[in-house]
Amino acid sequence: MDVAVPASLGPGRLVVDAAETPSAVLWLGHGAGGGIGALDLSALAAALPGRGITVVRYEQPWRVAGRRVAPRPATLDVAWLEAAPLVEQLAGGLPIVAGGRSAGARVACRTAASVGAAAVVCLAFPLHPPGRPEKSRLSELLTPEVPILVVQGERDTFGSAATLEAEVGGRPGIHIVAVPGADHSMRVAASSPLNAHAVAELVTSSVADFVGEVA
Repeated sequence: MDVAVPASLGPGRLVVDAAETPSAVLWLGHGAGGGIGALDLSALAAALPGRGITVVRYEQPWRVAGRRVAPRPATLDVAWLEAAPLVEQLAGGLPIVAGGRSAGARVACRTAASVGAAAVVCLAFPLHPPGRPEKSRLSELLTPEVPILVVQGERDTFGSAATLEAEVGGRPGIHIVAVPGADHSMRVAASSPLNAHAVAELVTSSVADFVGEVA
Protein backbone atom coordinates (compact mmCIF):
# COMPACT_ATOMS: atom_id res chain seq x y z
CA MET A 1 0.00 0.00 0.00
CA ASP A 2 1.28 3.47 -0.92
CA VAL A 3 0.34 6.55 1.08
CA ALA A 4 1.09 10.05 -0.22
CA VAL A 5 2.63 12.42 2.29
CA PRO A 6 1.85 16.09 1.62
CA ALA A 7 4.74 18.15 2.95
CA SER A 8 6.16 21.64 2.83
CA LEU A 9 9.16 20.36 0.86
CA GLY A 10 7.08 18.51 -1.71
CA PRO A 11 5.23 15.21 -1.56
CA GLY A 12 6.81 12.18 0.06
CA ARG A 13 5.60 8.59 -0.02
CA LEU A 14 4.99 5.86 2.55
CA VAL A 15 5.14 2.28 1.30
CA VAL A 16 3.38 -0.02 3.76
CA ASP A 17 3.92 -3.76 4.05
CA ALA A 18 1.38 -4.69 6.69
CA ALA A 19 1.39 -7.61 9.07
CA GLU A 20 -1.92 -9.42 9.48
CA THR A 21 -1.86 -9.00 13.26
CA PRO A 22 0.95 -6.55 14.00
CA SER A 23 2.60 -6.03 17.36
CA ALA A 24 4.71 -3.06 16.24
CA VAL A 25 5.50 -0.78 13.31
CA LEU A 26 9.02 -0.42 11.92
CA TRP A 27 9.36 2.94 10.15
CA LEU A 28 12.40 3.09 7.87
CA GLY A 29 14.10 5.84 5.90
CA HIS A 30 16.49 5.39 2.99
CA GLY A 31 20.02 6.59 2.39
CA ALA A 32 21.38 9.59 0.53
CA GLY A 33 22.61 7.50 -2.37
CA GLY A 34 19.62 5.25 -2.91
CA GLY A 35 15.96 4.71 -2.20
CA ILE A 36 13.57 2.40 -0.42
CA GLY A 37 14.51 -0.46 -2.74
CA ALA A 38 17.89 -0.93 -1.02
CA LEU A 39 18.80 -4.56 -0.31
CA ASP A 40 18.31 -4.44 3.45
CA LEU A 41 15.17 -2.28 3.38
CA SER A 42 13.55 -4.57 0.79
CA ALA A 43 14.50 -7.67 2.76
CA LEU A 44 12.90 -6.28 5.92
CA ALA A 45 9.72 -5.29 4.06
CA ALA A 46 9.44 -8.80 2.64
CA ALA A 47 10.22 -10.77 5.79
CA LEU A 48 8.98 -8.90 8.85
CA PRO A 49 5.21 -8.74 8.19
CA GLY A 50 5.22 -12.52 8.48
CA ARG A 51 6.69 -12.11 11.95
CA GLY A 52 4.00 -9.68 13.10
CA ILE A 53 5.80 -6.42 12.33
CA THR A 54 4.36 -3.90 9.87
CA VAL A 55 7.11 -2.22 7.85
CA VAL A 56 6.64 1.36 6.63
CA ARG A 57 9.31 2.69 4.26
CA TYR A 58 9.42 6.44 3.75
CA GLU A 59 10.56 7.86 0.43
CA GLN A 60 11.81 11.38 0.99
CA PRO A 61 10.43 14.20 -1.21
CA TRP A 62 13.74 14.64 -3.04
CA ARG A 63 13.56 11.03 -4.23
CA VAL A 64 9.89 11.29 -5.18
CA ALA A 65 10.80 14.37 -7.25
CA GLY A 66 13.45 12.36 -9.10
CA ARG A 67 16.46 14.28 -7.80
CA ARG A 68 19.73 12.42 -7.36
CA VAL A 69 21.33 14.44 -4.59
CA ALA A 70 19.94 14.53 -1.07
CA PRO A 71 19.41 17.90 0.63
CA ARG A 72 21.10 18.90 3.88
CA PRO A 73 20.39 16.89 7.06
CA ALA A 74 18.06 19.49 8.58
CA THR A 75 15.85 19.31 5.50
CA LEU A 76 15.69 15.51 5.74
CA ASP A 77 14.59 15.85 9.36
CA VAL A 78 11.80 18.27 8.44
CA ALA A 79 10.37 15.89 5.84
CA TRP A 80 10.59 12.94 8.26
CA LEU A 81 8.84 14.83 11.04
CA GLU A 82 6.06 15.93 8.69
CA ALA A 83 5.39 12.28 7.87
CA ALA A 84 5.19 11.28 11.53
CA PRO A 85 1.44 11.99 12.03
CA LEU A 86 0.55 9.67 9.15
CA VAL A 87 2.81 6.94 10.52
CA GLU A 88 1.13 7.32 13.91
CA GLN A 89 -2.26 6.89 12.27
CA LEU A 90 -1.08 3.75 10.52
CA ALA A 91 0.32 2.42 13.79
CA GLY A 92 -2.99 2.87 15.57
CA GLY A 93 -1.37 3.00 19.00
CA LEU A 94 1.19 0.25 18.38
CA PRO A 95 4.82 0.91 19.30
CA ILE A 96 6.78 2.63 16.53
CA VAL A 97 10.41 1.70 16.03
CA ALA A 98 12.13 4.34 13.88
CA GLY A 99 15.12 3.57 11.73
CA GLY A 100 16.73 3.57 8.36
CA ARG A 101 19.89 2.94 6.43
CA SER A 102 22.87 5.30 6.28
CA ALA A 103 21.54 8.88 6.14
CA GLY A 104 18.11 7.54 7.09
CA ALA A 105 19.60 6.08 10.25
CA ARG A 106 21.03 9.48 11.14
CA VAL A 107 17.59 11.06 10.68
CA ALA A 108 15.99 8.43 12.90
CA CYS A 109 18.55 9.05 15.65
CA ARG A 110 18.21 12.83 15.55
CA THR A 111 14.40 12.75 15.65
CA ALA A 112 13.74 9.72 17.89
CA ALA A 113 12.50 11.77 20.81
CA SER A 114 10.36 14.05 18.64
CA VAL A 115 8.45 11.15 17.06
CA GLY A 116 8.16 9.18 20.30
CA ALA A 117 10.08 6.18 18.95
CA ALA A 118 10.12 3.13 21.21
CA ALA A 119 13.54 2.19 19.81
CA VAL A 120 15.83 2.90 16.86
CA VAL A 121 17.23 0.58 14.16
CA CYS A 122 20.34 1.75 12.30
CA LEU A 123 21.38 -0.09 9.15
CA ALA A 124 24.90 0.82 7.98
CA PHE A 125 25.19 3.85 10.26
CA PRO A 126 27.62 6.28 8.53
CA LEU A 127 29.95 6.96 11.44
CA HIS A 128 32.17 9.14 9.27
CA PRO A 129 32.73 9.91 5.57
CA PRO A 130 35.04 7.35 3.92
CA GLY A 131 38.66 8.11 4.80
CA ARG A 132 37.64 10.93 7.17
CA PRO A 133 37.43 9.40 10.67
CA GLU A 134 37.92 12.85 12.21
CA LYS A 135 34.45 13.82 10.90
CA SER A 136 32.68 11.60 13.43
CA ARG A 137 28.90 11.43 13.73
CA LEU A 138 29.03 9.42 16.93
CA SER A 139 27.10 12.10 18.82
CA GLU A 140 24.05 11.45 16.61
CA LEU A 141 24.15 7.73 17.34
CA LEU A 142 24.28 8.49 21.06
CA THR A 143 21.36 10.94 20.92
CA PRO A 144 18.36 8.57 21.37
CA GLU A 145 17.46 7.69 24.93
CA VAL A 146 15.80 4.45 23.82
CA PRO A 147 17.29 1.07 22.82
CA ILE A 148 19.33 1.14 19.61
CA LEU A 149 20.23 -1.67 17.24
CA VAL A 150 23.04 -1.09 14.74
CA VAL A 151 23.53 -3.62 11.93
CA GLN A 152 26.92 -2.86 10.40
CA GLY A 153 29.09 -4.46 7.74
CA GLU A 154 32.59 -5.56 8.64
CA ARG A 155 33.90 -3.83 5.47
CA ASP A 156 31.85 -0.63 5.73
CA THR A 157 34.11 2.26 4.67
CA PHE A 158 31.82 4.68 6.54
CA GLY A 159 32.82 2.92 9.76
CA SER A 160 33.18 -0.83 10.23
CA ALA A 161 31.37 -2.84 12.86
CA ALA A 162 34.64 -3.13 14.81
CA THR A 163 35.17 0.62 14.68
CA LEU A 164 31.65 1.23 15.93
CA GLU A 165 32.16 -1.22 18.78
CA ALA A 166 35.31 0.63 19.81
CA GLU A 167 33.69 4.07 19.51
CA VAL A 168 30.51 3.15 21.37
CA GLY A 169 32.57 1.71 24.18
CA GLY A 170 30.00 -0.69 25.56
CA ARG A 171 27.41 1.97 26.30
CA PRO A 172 24.21 0.37 27.64
CA GLY A 173 21.23 0.32 25.32
CA ILE A 174 23.25 0.08 22.08
CA HIS A 175 23.55 -3.35 20.47
CA ILE A 176 25.79 -3.81 17.42
CA VAL A 177 25.43 -6.74 15.01
CA ALA A 178 28.40 -7.26 12.69
CA VAL A 179 27.65 -8.53 9.18
CA PRO A 180 30.65 -10.61 8.05
CA GLY A 181 32.15 -9.48 4.76
CA ALA A 182 29.50 -6.83 4.07
CA ASP A 183 30.20 -3.31 2.80
CA HIS A 184 28.13 -0.16 3.31
CA SER A 185 25.44 -1.44 0.94
CA MET A 186 25.36 -4.85 2.69
CA ARG A 187 26.89 -6.41 -0.41
CA VAL A 188 29.47 -9.18 -0.07
CA ALA A 189 32.27 -10.45 -2.26
CA ALA A 190 32.31 -14.00 -3.62
CA SER A 191 35.00 -14.87 -1.07
CA SER A 192 32.98 -13.59 1.90
CA PRO A 193 31.87 -16.02 4.62
CA LEU A 194 28.19 -15.17 3.98
CA ASN A 195 26.38 -15.02 0.64
CA ALA A 196 23.69 -12.45 -0.16
CA HIS A 197 20.88 -14.70 1.08
CA ALA A 198 22.63 -15.30 4.40
CA VAL A 199 23.21 -11.55 4.82
CA ALA A 200 19.50 -10.88 4.30
CA GLU A 201 18.67 -13.60 6.84
CA LEU A 202 21.05 -12.10 9.40
CA VAL A 203 19.67 -8.59 8.92
CA THR A 204 16.02 -9.59 9.07
CA SER A 205 16.36 -11.95 12.02
CA SER A 206 18.42 -9.43 14.03
CA VAL A 207 15.92 -6.64 13.43
CA ALA A 208 12.87 -8.84 14.01
CA ASP A 209 14.24 -10.11 17.33
CA PHE A 210 15.14 -6.59 18.45
CA VAL A 211 11.75 -5.11 17.55
CA GLY A 212 10.03 -8.04 19.23
CA GLU A 213 11.94 -7.38 22.45
CA VAL A 214 11.30 -3.64 22.61
CA ALA A 215 7.66 -3.95 21.54
